[in-house]
Amino acid sequence: MPKPSLNDLTAFVAVATHRSFRGAADELGTAPSTLSHAMRGLEERLGVRLLNRTTRSVAPTEAGFRLLGHLQPALAALDDALNGVASFRGKVAGTVRLNAPRLAAALLVRGVLPAMAERHPDVTVDLVAEGKLIDIVSGGFDAGVRLMGSIPRDMIAVPLGAPLRFLCVASPAYLKRAGIPKTPDDLRHHRCIGHRLPGGRLYRWEFERAGQALTIDAPAAVVLDDEDLMVEAAVRGLGIAYVLAPAAAPALKAKQLREVLSPWLQYAEGVAVYYPGHRKVPPALRAFLDVAREVGKRR
Repeated sequence: MPKPSLNDLTAFVAVATHRSFRGAADELGTAPSTLSHAMRGLEERLGVRLLNRTTRSVAPTEAGFRLLGHLQPALAALDDALNGVASFRGKVAGTVRLNAPRLAAALLVRGVLPAMAERHPDVTVDLVAEGKLIDIVSGGFDAGVRLMGSIPRDMIAVPLGAPLRFLCVASPAYLKRAGIPKTPDDLRHHRCIGHRLPGGRLYRWEFERAGQALTIDAPAAVVLDDEDLMVEAAVRGLGIAYVLAPAAAPALKAKQLREVLSPWLQYAEGVAVYYPGHRKVPPALRAFLDVAREVGKRR
């Protein structure tokens, strides 16, 4: 049996990841009909169906999922090997387009970007800060930065340091008026500032103490989709906010906010740079990822 070509395997990963011949064709710069023909040829050579096709969708079969799971890291490792010789061509240059929420963008500006500017001055980092979770591939971005829990499973993630703690915060005026909650259940009697996730649902507040874990659907008096605005709403006395520690740090330092329920707040979540594992990683992006890894290890 002739072995499949690298082009066919790369095409399969693109189709299986996009769940669309058109999306994969846009990425690879070819026609959907060409990819469809290539996938039929690949299935014939392997003697197994890899994709279930309907008039509206494409999805991997069980065999397709298994092959995809092996190919993604293998192709990523191949890209690493090829990009490893980039330094022998001279200075790394180019543009890296990134998408990140404002809090994550601030982490980059404070840590990764200064190191990047010093080490690779010929690389331009084009950073778009927005809260909405988007498809970075269709949006034309090389990579994104998100909380680990919101990164799609088909992406490769590079952690940006230690996980970040969540805090419950409120203004002194609000706490004087409404009282200080002693347990997460007390939140049911408070005004809370809800967090609308990119997918549309409200974030559920997570607590833990002495091995006891609780998840609360906090009663939202105000719902926002931006952590900076959530902190501002808490400062204005609109209620209790559940936010990442770096977002609340300036207001806490200025004593505009106070922490509540601290013994229950052990939950933390990591932030990571993520990028498609099935695409060739350009030297500029590879350089950025290497710097991000180094900075992350120091945090």
